[in-house]
Amino acid sequence: MTQIQVKPNESLEQALKRFKKQIQQTGVLREAREHYEYQKPSDRKRKQIAAARRKNKLKTANPAE
Repeated sequence: MTQIQVKPNESLEQALKRFKKQIQQTGVLREAREHYEYQKPSDRKRKQIAAARRKNKLKTANPAE
């Protein structure tokens, strides 16, 4: 579980910003989104293939990288 300690003289906004950054790094939000609704394995694979095609298309469009 992700926790932060609010430091002395630290504003709530700064603490919240640190908390959000830590949540992003641990991948909690991504995992929550994945569990939001069930995806059939065939749909998951179809999305992965489409993402790979988009990535490959970007690579071929920018050969300098």
